[in-house]
Amino acid sequence: MVKKIQHFICGLILIAFTPLALIAQITTSLQQDTIIIPSKPDKPILKIGGAVRFNYNLSSWKKEQVKRGGDFGLDMFRINADASFKNLDLHAEYRFYSKDFGGSFLKEGYVRYKFNDSTNLDIGLVQNPFGNTTYNSHNWFFNLPYYVGFEDKFSMGIKFHQRKRNWIYELAFFKNAMELNFGDKSEIDPSRYSYDVAGRNKEVNQGNLKTEYLLADDKRIGISGMVGGVYNIPTGRMGARWAGALHTDLTFGKLNVKLQSMYYQYNLSDSINHKQVVDLAAYGATYQVARKAYLHTASFAYTQPVKMGPVTALTFYENYSYMDKPQAGFTDTQMNVVGCMISAGNLVTYVDWAAGKNQPWLGPEWQNGLSSGNPDSKWNSRFNINIGYYF
Repeated sequence: MVKKIQHFICGLILIAFTPLALIAQITTSLQQDTIIIPSKPDKPILKIGGAVRFNYNLSSWKKEQVKRGGDFGLDMFRINADASFKNLDLHAEYRFYSKDFGGSFLKEGYVRYKFNDSTNLDIGLVQNPFGNTTYNSHNWFFNLPYYVGFEDKFSMGIKFHQRKRNWIYELAFFKNAMELNFGDKSEIDPSRYSYDVAGRNKEVNQGNLKTEYLLADDKRIGISGMVGGVYNIPTGRMGARWAGALHTDLTFGKLNVKLQSMYYQYNLSDSINHKQVVDLAAYGATYQVARKAYLHTASFAYTQPVKMGPVTALTFYENYSYMDKPQAGFTDTQMNVVGCMISAGNLVTYVDWAAGKNQPWLGPEWQNGLSSGNPDSKWNSRFNINIGYYF
């Protein structure tokens, strides 16, 4: 009887202490494997920002405006949204301009999946990987490639980005430009940020490949290529287009140098009267561009830190662009912008003196400046101050 009682008591002791032993064993195992169990599940992160910009300009070819000393008004208001959840990111930017400049439209917007720190995939309205990006310029006006659809251009598609040691690779496929109508034979809406093929034609099925080699994190050289289709609405036939570029983006202390040379060509399936030029549209308006051209740009910027009240830096720049049109009877286009960017926290001000010859935005040659041009065209200039608060 006594032995039975002893066995019973020993059993109770084992039952009582077994959970404690198991907990101690599990804890020891967790500590050895350094496993951390989060107290709460991951939650999406959302950040809302934007900007409001005002603009003063005085254009030499606008005689009545010169008499009244220029104009000062609203440039644009924009909203930015950035969200992240685990390996997924979202970025979107929506802009509001006056109705004469296209009204409101999406500048860019895409979902990004991050495979790791060096590899990602973007889907949506994505920047084209071509030439120096994000910008091939330093000034508020950009350079000539922007006005023919080859700087800071966004299209609907998918882009793959990867960095391996000193190499950066970007591969993209774009189904078409930003589409708003989804019609059978509808032209694109000119209310957009990027200059896209418009009017009688549509850009479709575009492939981009860009490769850069990093001499250092702030020194890179690269090569870019693009090939795509051009669907002609009146005939229903498919044309083609292609472009290539060599580019460098080099920083030497306070000095940044961007150099780029490129060539583009359109082979249109259109009537004879429309084969030498192609319509491009942005900001609510359309103009014509030569179907083939060489573009060369040289951009220099020097940033000087300062302590002048709220002003922390002054960036002085000189940006030059030349558009060589090999077609007989076509006159070349030139553009030059000299100025300074004034940085004061979230307030950024551009003070530019922009000059152009056969440049639609810098002279009276709107419709044909970038196509046939005017052989008698003279240099025109625009003094411009853009004041923007970014939040």
